[in-house]
Amino acid sequence: MEVILSLFSKDGLTKIFDFSTENQKITSENAKRIFALKADYIQSIDQVILFLQGKNQTFARQVCSGNYLPKASRFNQLDDMEWAFGNMGLQDKAKHFATLYLEDLSDYIIECVDANFGFSRYAERLGRSANDFNELHQSLQQAATYIDKITLDILAKKLKEINPKFICFSVPFPGNLYSAFRCAQFIKKYYPEVKIAMGGGFPNTELRSIKDPRVFDFFDFITLDDGELPIELLINEVINPSSNPPLLKRTFTKENNQVVYNNFSLKSDYKQQDLGTPDYSDLLLDTYISVIEMANPMHSLWSDGRWNKLTMAHGCYWGKCTFCDISLDYIKLYEPIAASLLVDRMEQMIAQTGENGFHFVDEAAPPALMRAVAIEIIKRKLSVSWWTNIRFEKSFTKDLCLLLKASGCIAVSGGLEVASDRLLALIQKGVTVEQVAQVTHHFTESGIMVHAYLMYGYPTQTIQETVDSLEMVRQLFELGIIQSGFWHQFALTAHSPVGLNPDEYGIIPNQKDITFAHNDIEFEDKTGINHDQFSFGLKKSLFNYMHGICFEFPLQDWFDFKIPRTMVSKDYIQTCIQNYTNFNIKPTAKVIWLGGKPQLSYYTKSKKGNSWEMAQLRFHDKTESFEIALDKDKGDWLFSNLAKLQIQAEEPITFAQLKGDFENSFEDFELFWFSKPVNTLKDYGLLVL
Repeated sequence: MEVILSLFSKDGLTKIFDFSTENQKITSENAKRIFALKADYIQSIDQVILFLQGKNQTFARQVCSGNYLPKASRFNQLDDMEWAFGNMGLQDKAKHFATLYLEDLSDYIIECVDANFGFSRYAERLGRSANDFNELHQSLQQAATYIDKITLDILAKKLKEINPKFICFSVPFPGNLYSAFRCAQFIKKYYPEVKIAMGGGFPNTELRSIKDPRVFDFFDFITLDDGELPIELLINEVINPSSNPPLLKRTFTKENNQVVYNNFSLKSDYKQQDLGTPDYSDLLLDTYISVIEMANPMHSLWSDGRWNKLTMAHGCYWGKCTFCDISLDYIKLYEPIAASLLVDRMEQMIAQTGENGFHFVDEAAPPALMRAVAIEIIKRKLSVSWWTNIRFEKSFTKDLCLLLKASGCIAVSGGLEVASDRLLALIQKGVTVEQVAQVTHHFTESGIMVHAYLMYGYPTQTIQETVDSLEMVRQLFELGIIQSGFWHQFALTAHSPVGLNPDEYGIIPNQKDITFAHNDIEFEDKTGINHDQFSFGLKKSLFNYMHGICFEFPLQDWFDFKIPRTMVSKDYIQTCIQNYTNFNIKPTAKVIWLGGKPQLSYYTKSKKGNSWEMAQLRFHDKTESFEIALDKDKGDWLFSNLAKLQIQAEEPITFAQLKGDFENSFEDFELFWFSKPVNTLKDYGLLVL
């Protein structure tokens, strides 16, 4: 964040333009245009950054005026802003313009200043599938780059100010690896007494087979998996060094110029309930920039705004998908947290950060725990917005989705992967296309946005299955039950079932000697199909579907090579949705009323000379008022029981208890439960969970 803010400032841009002039690197027409407009960029940059930090909201009108921001090649994609932003407001449109403006400057930096630059990653190529350390090591022997110098200047000030004994680098992605090594190199040179450790997502997945001792010229320790206990043991070792080899946890070190894995400590890892609440107090929360890279509501969630991060459960409760790293602890070891403790932590983070948005970063949030958390949020009357990753499993009934929505759930993302029942079974996803259609329909009907992860090129996948998957996706978007999606090409990873047992999936891996990173593996699919050829057509079609257009185009139009006709019927997804029935209610299911107390009144109804009393219950929810009418005695019974069904009630009432209570006075509860008046209540928050 500090590097980006240093670069994208009046002083930072002035230096960038001066540097590019001195080095005579301005060659492309796009770069020449940006350089010609340098005075406009320098004048506008501080206002743009303030706006993206949320500190200058009135600036949106200026940005959208059309002639305030200088524009280069990134703006060429804006053929029709009304088409892209028809459903987005002025602020979002301005954020998108400001993002394109920054991306133009980013293109200039990459061409004229530093080819490795990226907003959220740097020199990512050096960390990706680097089976040996040679190329990265060689880069680290070169002179510091322009961006390196800014990074190291900021680091030097921190070191002088804090004077640390021990520094830990979290390296989540390949795009963070080079800078971590460059910073560690600087610390070793100027502060050799400081101990340095590396942990995080990259070493956890990529460095489990590390053998090259040169890595430990930069880092003293590399820890794997959960970091709490390994770091605690390292801190103790740094403060009170032991004369004997220390007892560490899941930690690589160097001894006698050999890489050694030290996992000798007998201490158990901390339970999730004992970890405490994440502490954001030292982060520069008020300087985060909020961008919108594309006109897609789900993608904007990832980069627009700032979300408090929490986990409902450690690991994955499913843990079977064959493309996933299920052999590693971060997925394999499943441990949920009590809902009350989780909501305690939410309240603490709201108090600390002033932010009430939460992103639960689970591999797949468990439906039962999501239900418990939603109930706890509603009980405490918390106003929060939250979203998470899920599996599209049948537990997500319409009633559960309505509860999640009432608690503040705004979006879910989940893996549809390959929209083919044969391949879903091979993946061991545990869902069918029909089930995905029904569940996404429930979420969408409840007002929760749905993003689907899509996959192509899975081992043994045929061209026909790829085409049929695209047709399924087309129908899902046309019916509006998925709002966002992204196609990923299958990648073979070393720690997945496919990677561990390639013969079972009809692939031949290209194994290499591993001395550094080991995760992504090149492979040959025995089908001989070139799945790369589908990439552009799949992504182009999806981009259009997400904007609600081109559903009538034949699938062939998206590809410049011949594809077979789809075998999927045009109404397949519609039929899946209509096939859904849920008449089997478990006796132990909880019955909850999310609405308020109705107004009760009586009137007399007459028909063919007969008269009888009726009860009318009038309800007011946030958006409208409605009423239902029942025979007086049944209306009185419902009126008295609705209060007991509210979440704030002492004890939740089960379906069996409610049925028993009804049948103490009346007959045939099912006839009552599926009657028109009660069905009306179900649309407004009478839920069975």
